[in-house]
Amino acid sequence: MGICVSRRSKVDTSITSTGTQSAETKNPNDIGKTLPTSQTGPSISTASTESIVSTPRLEEQLRVSSQLLKFTFNELKSATRNFRPESVLGGGGFGYVFKGWIEENGTAAVKPGTGLTVAVKTLNPDGLQGHKEWLAEVNFLGQLRHANLVKLIGYCIEDNQRLLVYEYMPRGSLENHLFRKGALPLPWSTRMKIALGAAKGLEFLHGGAEKAVIYRDFKTSNILLDSEYNAKLSDFGLARDGPEGDKTHVSTRVMGTYGYAAPEYVMTGHLTSKSDVYSFGVVLLEMLTGRRSIDKHRSNGEQNLVEWARPYLVDKRKLYRLVDPRLSGHYSIKGAQKVAQLAHYCLSRDPKARPTMNDVVEVLTPLLSLKDTASSSFNYQALQSQHQSQHSHMPNGIRLRSSKDSNGTAVANGSPMSAYHQSPKQNGNET
Repeated sequence: MGICVSRRSKVDTSITSTGTQSAETKNPNDIGKTLPTSQTGPSISTASTESIVSTPRLEEQLRVSSQLLKFTFNELKSATRNFRPESVLGGGGFGYVFKGWIEENGTAAVKPGTGLTVAVKTLNPDGLQGHKEWLAEVNFLGQLRHANLVKLIGYCIEDNQRLLVYEYMPRGSLENHLFRKGALPLPWSTRMKIALGAAKGLEFLHGGAEKAVIYRDFKTSNILLDSEYNAKLSDFGLARDGPEGDKTHVSTRVMGTYGYAAPEYVMTGHLTSKSDVYSFGVVLLEMLTGRRSIDKHRSNGEQNLVEWARPYLVDKRKLYRLVDPRLSGHYSIKGAQKVAQLAHYCLSRDPKARPTMNDVVEVLTPLLSLKDTASSSFNYQALQSQHQSQHSHMPNGIRLRSSKDSNGTAVANGSPMSAYHQSPKQNGNET
């Protein structure tokens, strides 16, 4: 797997501020994470502010790995062509992500299209939580190395500037492939490859590192894809060290995203690795169904994906109601049954009944080699015929002509970074 772990001390993300925060608004799906009220476009400030901890103090709080490069602000300004708008790959409450180019083994900027392509993440200077998340990101990703974690190349601390430099992920986020308007449907085999890769990333965090790490924000927008659709976990701003000694959980302020956060964590603030397992179950369900975890545009009984899907997860006869219709039967029945069963266990209301991520990886691994397809199954064809018959007649007897999904099962185009880490807007807010 190409795993490399350096000795890691417990991450300290505490930070103080003498300044005041700007007015902020909350996304209804975000728990504890805030977004600035104004996001008219990318902006980089060079003025110093009191709300940002002084550089010497911040340097003390960093557990910087010797593997990380330290950039100057001017180097990253040149690498992104002065942070020009057309270089923006995505954005959110933290700031913006820009595409840039640097030399292969150094920090100097190079001509676009040459050297090493990177993603430069800027930090919005307003907001206390942003600094805590920035510290956590550097301290975790700076010391953890795994094939299914996005690689942090370096950072910049200069006056009030806080920037991070990552490897560039040309296929963007899983969220955009699943939900962006006009995106071609991901083939079943690609979905299973992504699910397994993401599972291996969590498995490593929970047990492969020297100290267990709880990711706390597992969702489709945080799963980035390289050119071969290998999944890598990104955004470690909410990650926490796992419980130590005889402790069973970590008590913390509830943060994350509604629809993905485990119910017991939302209710009590008790965080365990099984909280991540629940979130994985939600994402697995999104990949199976092609539906968002929370979708206010659907009817009342279908807005919450987990609650809508629960009755179908354990009934093989109703499985076809769950599977993304855009796959048009081009998926493995055995694989879909296993995925539904796995999601059912991951989403158990009792955390102790959920599997470990080791168990999840073991279940998912053989699914990549399954060759059976639903479209060639007699039962599937019969069900589809019955389903179309039921929906091809209006109550007044008017017959509607059925039409095949124009998308069919075409392979996703994966257009180069048309949306990198930018969450598509949902109900007028960014997720």
